[in-house]
Amino acid sequence: MYARHPGRKPKQPPAKLEARVLNHTLKRKPTYGSTHWSSYKLAAALGDVSVSMVQRIWRKHNIRPQRLERHMVSNDPDFEAKAADVIGLYLNPPAHAAVFCVDEKTAIQALDRKDRMLPLSPGRAESHGFEYKRNGTLSLFAALNTATGEVLGKTAARHTSEQFVAFLADIVASQPARRAIHVICDNVSSHKTKRVEDFLAAHSNVQMHFTPTYSSWLNQVENWFSRIQRDVITRGIFTSTKDLGRKLMRYIREHNSNPKPIKWKYDDPSRRIRPVPNHDAVD
Repeated sequence: MYARHPGRKPKQPPAKLEARVLNHTLKRKPTYGSTHWSSYKLAAALGDVSVSMVQRIWRKHNIRPQRLERHMVSNDPDFEAKAADVIGLYLNPPAHAAVFCVDEKTAIQALDRKDRMLPLSPGRAESHGFEYKRNGTLSLFAALNTATGEVLGKTAARHTSEQFVAFLADIVASQPARRAIHVICDNVSSHKTKRVEDFLAAHSNVQMHFTPTYSSWLNQVENWFSRIQRDVITRGIFTSTKDLGRKLMRYIREHNSNPKPIKWKYDDPSRRIRPVPNHDAVD
């Protein structure tokens, strides 16, 4: 079937108009308080450019003003050395040693809903009541074995250096005697107390490796924390902290029934991890 008046290809914007739209998008802000451009706002501001033309130019140059991403820049002067140390443990771990990524997920709330849940059904998403009841908080200590993907977990009412040292003792107890253990963790103060120093002095087979400041993304256990947050915590209903702890540990047991290690690789080897002077964005 043929149309009597076939359409024509979209008109390609001339280079000067394209440059004008890009310059306005990238170097100016709306003058009436809005934080970012929409295609309608920009077309109205320019006056002689259609909305569809703005959209085609943005699409061509992969410009999406409506999107916002967040980043954090490490100010650690030894960033590159520390990052290389941690990544080296992932890619080329010492022979006959165990490498654990350790961290705490603090203040997990045991939230119970006041109204009954409406279950998932065709055409309707699962719905939780807006009001909730707080039943206290728990902290979850977790150690991810980078070789096997297994997770050693423990819940605690408080997040203290004493609890951290007790968890380190659990990690040591989970391994054969005298096996070298490398622990990757962040720079929170409870990881660097006198209690921790005394524990390390008494256990010469345990070595701590600290990620650079503001670089917890280098710790693989953060990846696992995002999973338990998504699978258990965000939509969970917990009648008490005991109920919360039981469901967290059940998830860990289920995870350990079929663990898989995280495989790290560079998507683009030309992009190196390095600090940038003056606190600018990093690669």
